[in-house]
Amino acid sequence: MITNDKGIVELKHFILREICRLAWEGRLTAEETEKIPYQVSPGPKPQYRCCIYKEREIVRGRVRLALGQSPEPGRPTENVVAVIPAACDDCPIQDYFVSDICRFCLGKACLNSCRFGAISPGDNKMRIDPNKCKSCGLCAKACPFGAIIHQERPCKRACPVGAISYDEAGVCRIDENKCIHCGHCIHSCPFGAIGSRIFATQVIEAILAGKRVVAMCAPATEGQFGREAGMASIRAALKRAGFADMVEVGLGGDMTAASEAKEWIEARKEGRIMTTSCCPAFISMLRHHFPEQYEKNKSATVSPMVAVSRYLKSIDPDCVTVFIGPCIAKKGETLNPLIRDSADFALTYGEIVAMLDARGIAIEPVEEDYQEASLFGKCFAGSGGVAAAVLEVMREMGEDTGDIRLMTCAGGEECKKAMTLLKAGKLNVDFVEGMICPGGCVGGPSKHQAEALVLKARTDLLAKADSRKILDNLKNYPMDQFSMQRDGGRGEK
Repeated sequence: MITNDKGIVELKHFILREICRLAWEGRLTAEETEKIPYQVSPGPKPQYRCCIYKEREIVRGRVRLALGQSPEPGRPTENVVAVIPAACDDCPIQDYFVSDICRFCLGKACLNSCRFGAISPGDNKMRIDPNKCKSCGLCAKACPFGAIIHQERPCKRACPVGAISYDEAGVCRIDENKCIHCGHCIHSCPFGAIGSRIFATQVIEAILAGKRVVAMCAPATEGQFGREAGMASIRAALKRAGFADMVEVGLGGDMTAASEAKEWIEARKEGRIMTTSCCPAFISMLRHHFPEQYEKNKSATVSPMVAVSRYLKSIDPDCVTVFIGPCIAKKGETLNPLIRDSADFALTYGEIVAMLDARGIAIEPVEEDYQEASLFGKCFAGSGGVAAAVLEVMREMGEDTGDIRLMTCAGGEECKKAMTLLKAGKLNVDFVEGMICPGGCVGGPSKHQAEALVLKARTDLLAKADSRKILDNLKNYPMDQFSMQRDGGRGEK
């Protein structure tokens, strides 16, 4: 992945590649993994932190994440997104501070505006006591010189649901009751202190155990590895690595669109606003932050990932299904005990590349074609793609869609604003498509290349797809053998 955290990404890739190499070779022991911190930081001088001991402890946290564990041995977590405490200590603790622009003026508007006694005169400028400051911002508004700066931590600024706070030592803490697993904080942290639990070794173990492991590649995959590496190329590389097969999750997009179209038709008759169900971070936002809308307005259809997993398990109940995409929240969806027959594991593009690199396998162009999804299913990955597919199914069913009022929301703030208006009864639309990532899944936090490069390559690859109809395509798949409902018979609450 190419981002402004290139050095962090390279370090993470090295650690995960080494872990995967050990797993492939059957040498994944505590003794072997303990060698990795010394490979990264051999000493005697540190490379990127204050000392080699701190560097090694950070690497140990990353090794634990790479093994699917909590980065803190004494602080277990079921959350997908987790903090490496040793890496989180170089951000300023206070949100507001006085810069050198301060003129130490006679009026002292900042001092007079503070209701908590946090501001006092220093030697040559005003000072703010972080232990008393409540981050209300009144002093910054009052200062005539604009000398008081609001410096919000990047991780907190990136979180769309306010799940991040800090303990007494200034270490980032994630509220697991608020976190929606979107992963936006991960690549926002300039110190690499936040990561996600990784399940690559569990997938490798399943392959080595002789299980039938089937990969499921997200619609956002096309374009991630260049214009010459389409779904067929990725499928070939995965099969060389030991996967039994690969299915594109765009097929699940077709399945989801067909199911949601029926729901939209019914909701339209009832005059009820309905939201889409494909983005797990959006569903988590509803569930944790807008519970009334979760119950009343959410589509009951499963996501495309779950649809394909259920399809595969309806054919072979013992198969192991592995989702591959740009989404951290999909990991949370696989761990949700309330969704039956979801994917067993979810990996990001960087994680699957590390798995392949550990075996010396590259994703290369191939001559054969591969397509299981309609173009609409393939386009689920972009903002507006889900709604476009559902409307297409409605038209294929003979429904008039000309007067449908549709809202597409891409990004946490847009989704939150739309749901706030819906909660207040002020949203004058029929249907809402919600995606937590700006631009949709293509802009997901774990995309493999810069979004502009992905979109350019993606345009070329999608131009090669045929124009099959969604409902015609689904005639080739036994959808009557599995449920498309989110609860899958268990009852998700």
